[in-house]
Parts: sequence; C-alpha cells; structure tokens
Amino acid sequence: MQEGVMREWLESSHLAGGNVAYIEQLFEAYLDDPTAVSDEWREIFDSLPKGDHAVDVKLSDVRDEFRTLAKNKLKQSGTSAPADQKQVKVLQLINAYRFRGHQHANLDPLGLWKQEQTPDLSLDFHDLSKDDLEREFNVGSLAVGTETMKLKDIHNVLESIYCGSIGAEYMHIVSTEEKRWIQQRLEGVKGQPKFEKEQQIKILRELISADGLEKYLGSKFPGAKRFSLEGGDSLVPLLKELITRSGEQGAKEVVIGMAHRGRLNVLVNVLGKKPQDLFDEFAGKHANNKGSGDVKYHMGFSSDFETPGGDVHLALAFNPSHLEIVNPVVMGSVRARMDRLDDPQGKKVLPITIHGDAAVAGQGVVQETFNMSKTRAYQVGGSVRIVINNQVGFTTSKREDARSTQYCTDIAKMVQAPIFHVNADDPEAVVFVTQLALDYRNAFKRDVVIDLVCYRRHGHNEADEPSATQPVMYSKIKKQPVARELYTKRLADKGVVKEDDAKQWTQDYRDALDKGEVVVDEHRPMRQHSVDWSPYIGNDWDVEYNFKISADKLQELGKKITAFPEDHKLNSRVAKVYQERRKMAKGDKSMDWGFAETLAYATLVDEGIHIRLTGQDSGRGTFFHRHAVLHNQDDASTYMPLNNIRDEQGQIEIYDSVLSEAAVVAFEYGYATAEPKSLIMWEAQFGDFANGAQVVIDQFLSSGEQKWGRFCGLTLLLPHGYEGQGPEHSSARLERFLQLSADHNWSVCVPTTPAQVFHMIRRQQLRPVRRPLVVMTPKSLLRHPLAISEMDDLANSGFQNAIGEIDDLNPKKVKRVVMCAGKVYYDLLQERRKREQEDVAIIRIEQLYPFPAEEVAEIMKDYQHVKEFVWCQEEPQNQGAWYNSQHNFWAAIPAGAQLTYRGRDASAAPAVGYLTEHNKQQQKLVDEALTIK
Repeated sequence: MQEGVMREWLESSHLAGGNVAYIEQLFEAYLDDPTAVSDEWREIFDSLPKGDHAVDVKLSDVRDEFRTLAKNKLKQSGTSAPADQKQVKVLQLINAYRFRGHQHANLDPLGLWKQEQTPDLSLDFHDLSKDDLEREFNVGSLAVGTETMKLKDIHNVLESIYCGSIGAEYMHIVSTEEKRWIQQRLEGVKGQPKFEKEQQIKILRELISADGLEKYLGSKFPGAKRFSLEGGDSLVPLLKELITRSGEQGAKEVVIGMAHRGRLNVLVNVLGKKPQDLFDEFAGKHANNKGSGDVKYHMGFSSDFETPGGDVHLALAFNPSHLEIVNPVVMGSVRARMDRLDDPQGKKVLPITIHGDAAVAGQGVVQETFNMSKTRAYQVGGSVRIVINNQVGFTTSKREDARSTQYCTDIAKMVQAPIFHVNADDPEAVVFVTQLALDYRNAFKRDVVIDLVCYRRHGHNEADEPSATQPVMYSKIKKQPVARELYTKRLADKGVVKEDDAKQWTQDYRDALDKGEVVVDEHRPMRQHSVDWSPYIGNDWDVEYNFKISADKLQELGKKITAFPEDHKLNSRVAKVYQERRKMAKGDKSMDWGFAETLAYATLVDEGIHIRLTGQDSGRGTFFHRHAVLHNQDDASTYMPLNNIRDEQGQIEIYDSVLSEAAVVAFEYGYATAEPKSLIMWEAQFGDFANGAQVVIDQFLSSGEQKWGRFCGLTLLLPHGYEGQGPEHSSARLERFLQLSADHNWSVCVPTTPAQVFHMIRRQQLRPVRRPLVVMTPKSLLRHPLAISEMDDLANSGFQNAIGEIDDLNPKKVKRVVMCAGKVYYDLLQERRKREQEDVAIIRIEQLYPFPAEEVAEIMKDYQHVKEFVWCQEEPQNQGAWYNSQHNFWAAIPAGAQLTYRGRDASAAPAVGYLTEHNKQQQKLVDEALTIK
C-alpha cells in the first residue's frame, strides 16, 4: 500500500483512531459502488495498490492498514465522528435506492403486484431518523445538480427517481462508466422527464391510434383472433420514438422481431400497412400467390419511415408460433445488413425484439441469443429488447408457476444488460425510458431491455374467457381506464389539450380507418434498397448456369490456398496436410475431401463472392479435415490462405460458433434471407445435433418460402454416416428432411466424392436459385482411399445428381441393381470387388430431393432386363431414405421389376452403441444387398 500517501492525507484530516469504523464503512460503500463515495475518497481508494498479477489485496489487510494509520493519528479536528457516520449512512441510502429502488417502484398499472418490502430503503435501516430530515448532507455522486441537500429532499428525490413509474436495474453491471452514464441520465431528470407540448400531443395521438385500431377491429370482426395490444398501448409510442430517435442518430435500417401480441397494431400504426389490406385478411381474402400463406399475425412487412435524420427502412420479420425463435433470425438479418453497409459497429442498423413476459423467461433460445450478443460471429452492436409484460402467460399468472426469478427479465443480467421496468400507463415515462435505452445501446454497443409492465385486456385471444382463471385480475381490468383516457385527463388537467380535441382526434382516426389507407404520418413509399432479389425469382432447379472452370485456374488457386508465411509455424499434423495438398494442387496426388471443398471456396472468393461458414469447430473441421484457419504454434495468431488469394477478392468468414444449434441456425437463416449474394453455410459438429435446431428447420427453412415467400440459400453441412460411434454420432436424421421435402422447397444431397462436394458447393452459389441445401456430409470418407478425385473431375464439369456403375461390368450380365446413397456405397463396392462379382450393378443417388428422375432413367436404360432392384441403406428401415423416397425408387425401375429393402431393421434408436454389434449389422446388410438367391 502507498502508506505515505495515506498517512499524509490522514495527517491533514479530522479522521483518526476512533473514526476507523467510518473509514471502513466508506470503503465498503466504495466496494459496492465507487460512485457512492465522494471524489476525494474515491481518489484515495483508487490509489490502493494491487497485489501480484493485479489481484486485489485482501479486505482485511486494507482494514488493518486503516486501523494502524488511524491509531497513529494524534490530532482530531473538524466534524465529529457521529456526524461523519451519518454522512456515510446517507451515501449508503443513496446506493440502496440505486440497487433496490425498483422493488418499490409503481410499475403495475393494476396495482396488484405485491413486491417484497425492502428494508434497505428505509431510513431506520441506515440509522437515520426524522431528526435528521432537516440536516444538510453531501449527496456524493447523486447526479441532481447540487452537492448538498437536506435529507428529506434527498429521500424525496430518490423516491421520485427510483420508485416512481420507472424501476431501473443496472447496478449489476460491472463497468463503472456504464453505471455512471445511466445514473446521470436517470438522476438528472429527478424522476420527472420533461416533454414539450408538441411531443405530448404526439404521444396522445399515438395512444389514440393504438386504442382506436383495436376498438375498430373488435367491432368490425367480433370474436376473431387478433391478439390485441389493449393494455399495452404504449408500445406504439415506444416503437415510433425508438425508430425516430435511431434515425436521428444515423440508423438507416431497423429490423423488428415480435410474436403475436400487438403485431397487427404495429403493422398498421408503426409500419404503415394499409388497414384495408388487414381487413381483407380478416375477411379471408388473399392474393393469388403461389404457396400456403399464413395467418395474419405471423406475417412480416417492410416499409420506409421518415425521421429527422432521413428515411429509415423498417423490416418486421415473419414469425411462426414458436414465439422467441424469431430473435436470432432478426440478429442474423441485422448482421447481414451491417456487412452490406460496411457497418461493423451497428451504427446504421438497429435490431428490436419484442417479447412476451412468459416466453422471454421460459424459452431457452432467449438465453442462447443473449449469449451470442458479444461474440465475433454474432454481435450486432447491441439490441433493444422490449417485453410486453402482461403479467400472465396464456393462463399462467402465478410467478412461482411461470419462472424461478423475481422478474421475467432477469435472464438479461447474464450479459449485464440494463433493465428498465416501466409502468405502461405512464406513456411519458415509457418514452423517456425508450430514449435512455436507445442512447445506451448506441453509446456502449450492448443489449438493453425495456420491461413494459402492462396488462392484457382480453384473454389469450379474443374468444378466450380470462376471468375463469384470473378472476381478481380481470375484475380489476374491467374497471381500468385505457391508457388513452388516463393520458388525455393528465394533459387536460395541465391545460395541454382539451378533452374535446382528443375526442375529435379519435373520430379522425376512425374515419381514416374507414378509408382503408395508410394511417402513419411518417410512412414513405419504399425505395429500392441495396439488395436485389430479382435474379433469383421464378427460376427452376435446372436453370442453366456457368459452372465451367479450367484445370489451369484450379491449379493456380490450389497453389494459392496452400501457401502461408514462412514465419507462421504450423502444427506438425497440419503441416503434413498442407504438404499433401501442394501435391494435390500440382496434380501429383489425387485430391481428398478437405482439399476439394477448400478449392471450391477459393473459386468463389476469386470471383468476388462473400462466404460465411460457422459451426462449432469449422475452422479446422470437426474431423480435422478442413484447416482453413491456420494457427501459429508460436504466438497463436491465425492466417487464412483463402483470404489471401489476390487483391479485390471476396472474403470468407469462418467462425467457430457458440455451443448452440437453435439460435445459431436461426441466425444464419436470418442472414441468408437478407443477403442473396453471399454463400451462407452452417456445419453441425455431428449431424445428429441439428435436431437442436428442429424448430428452425421445420418452421423457417423447410416452409418459409411456401408460407411467406421468403427465399433463403442457407446450406446445412450435417456429418452423417454409420461408423460404429453410437446412437448420437451416426445419423443427421435424413428421414426428417425427406419428410419435409415438397414443392421443390430445398435440395437434399449425399455426395460421395471430393469432386461432387466441389461441384455441389459451387452450384449452390452460382445457380440463380436461392433455396436451402441440406447436405449429409461424410466422416470416414474424408480420408477413404476410394473417395478421391482428380483435377479433371473438377474442371469443366458439374454436379451429378446420380452416378451409374463405375466398374467395367457388362450390363447384360447384371441380374440385380442396388441403389444407395452415401458411405454405404464404398462398403458395397469393396465387398463386390472382393467377391469378384459381376452380376450386381451399383447406382448412387447423390441428390435424394428433388429426385433426379431423368438422370436415373438414363442410367436405367442399361438395366431394363433386370427384375431385382434393391434399395440399400445404413440407417434403420424406419429411418433414412426408404420410407420417404421409395415411391421415387419404384418409379425409376422397369415395369414388372421388384424393389426390396436391404438395411438395418427398424429401430427406435438411430444406431447401436456397441462396435461389434455395429460391424455385424453392417456386414449383414452388405451381404444381403449383394447376394442373389
């Protein structure tokens, strides 16, 4: 410790031995919050040295030092010790309000919340009494514009700031800078934010719009589901303020994700959807567009919105009934827009997600999305999270049934996001918190949460009877005036408006709805934005594209992607991989899977195409095969040959992702729906793990185009193959993807050679079609001696949807044709060659969907005399391709021929867990496929 500094300071102070307790109290307050003590004391405590390796010294050691210094002090002067102790108690009181004032805040419009009483907020708890109320005390860091105040005034202002309509939770944040920033903004207005008359009228008219639309829909379409916003009407002024202020601060695009509650209101009163279009949807009318369509409260929308900083493009994401799954989709869309606008900090693009109180606490994808928020691959410069807190989820209102935390928003504390609870019936407090939240996000590039505490005027939907399960709450709601009425009276009492004016504005809004035209003043006709989807509209799978690339070019690129700086020391195993790849690039060695895949990426970035590949081990590849990111063994720096091919090339981003499937796949889906010109890929660690993202696969990838007309070119790389590694490391659940296959919604491929993966990757990007690609990628084939390709296999050719017999068999001697897909082909091939068998031909189906009927028919011309056809697969009979694709197999074989199944028996588990049993099963299915009885 800098003993001299401390002793010198004490020598000039009134503090000495008897006052050591006061110093300890000050120090404890400082440890809780450095801003809770005066600048003078903070400077002293900040000067305390750290121990070795920057570890703080023990508190007991510090206290002992204080005691020693205090005992050595001989003189005492100035304020008495008891007075000093009172002063520190006042500072501790201020700090207590900052920490726990939200627990006594007036947050519930219904007045039903029963928060636990917090002793810390009472004067008695801090040994302060009524006798102290008229005494002047230093306010420390309390940002109210004065250094001293009477205790009664301090107490009143603390109540106003922290226990009014706003309950602020921010003291869990580690950063002192961020806490001080929030304190300055909250405390500076003393709990009474001021608004000009013009803005107050604007807020009122927005509340009139929110309430007016719901009343109109309720009378025009009684009993129809609309998931009314009533009770949370302040969401409309909140969102409009958020968009307007973001535009003032430079935002060009805003992406919004929300579930059902209030969605129709937001569509009409914020994004500017024509009311007549909404009314037509209620009436069951729809455009004659191809596809299934979707219910109205799932639909997205895009528009432009005028702000003082220029027009802002708004995009409301489409969302299924899996409420929170849209959040990472929004983040992915935002990241794509940031990349397109060269906006790495997120200054130009704002993500807004709107949650339900039960869902935000109950659905795990919320945690996953928060966890991603500051990572390299998924950060978006912070997001604004709004919770429409109805205090009831469907029919569950008891907190002990809905969650295990005090607030539904406690999940946000995991990333130290500030949380601003606000009473939705105080619209000025709502707008103030909105300003505060956006400014915080823009200043610190972190997530921030607004908990809009409101109520749900009707049941879960308008046909529900809520009083059956919430009798007390709904007896109160029936008597509760709507926010519009409360705010009108508030402004009328202040002389800001006349109640007759409010009535006229209400009628004007209803008249506007009758006309059916846009009712949002800020709405502007949408201009063409920087992304153009037109080249990808209306194209079939077999549309022609230029896939040709010369062998010379491939060799040139192969040389580039195997080069790295001399001082970049590789791991010995990786160095050996690169030595072999140099031989492959020259044509001196057959190429393996990893080289062909990497070469495909090289051809694309060489053409200026951007690639994004994420996965839990994608840099090197889960199976140690890719090694696109080279780690220096001396200093851990990284080098990517793919990004060092030439100047002005496209860039490839490869990120090892967070340990998540649901949020990550949803993020990549969102990215791909916002950026058609990039190749977006996600790689599962094992294909089995993709089932953690099943909601995304079911609700977005497989059906997004059918339901919402949303194109998406996302590629899923799912390691799949039976290697004796047990039930959880064998199957990517091919059957699920085939079951979901219809309407040419995606392609499902099982490539078996390096050349095939090369062509498949290039086809996915170069073909002017943007639909998902699902790939069953191999494990053992990555290094299989037969799974090799030559440079000529890559040059000037394309992907083969089906591959016929490769051995020199006489077709006339063939008595059985075995069709298969994936790794089992090589097991069949090796066994047939071992047997020197010439009467069984083997056909590979490399694309199972859309089924390549024409290519297979061409192959089958040589086998029209054959009567025995077999489908052979590794997967159990109830899994894999057999049940979902056998109609295609039957259609492919000659009339009168028979088709049989050879593979594992039906099983509840994807695979056995014992290697010996696996080998026995594998040998059996190969034998049965090849043996003609």
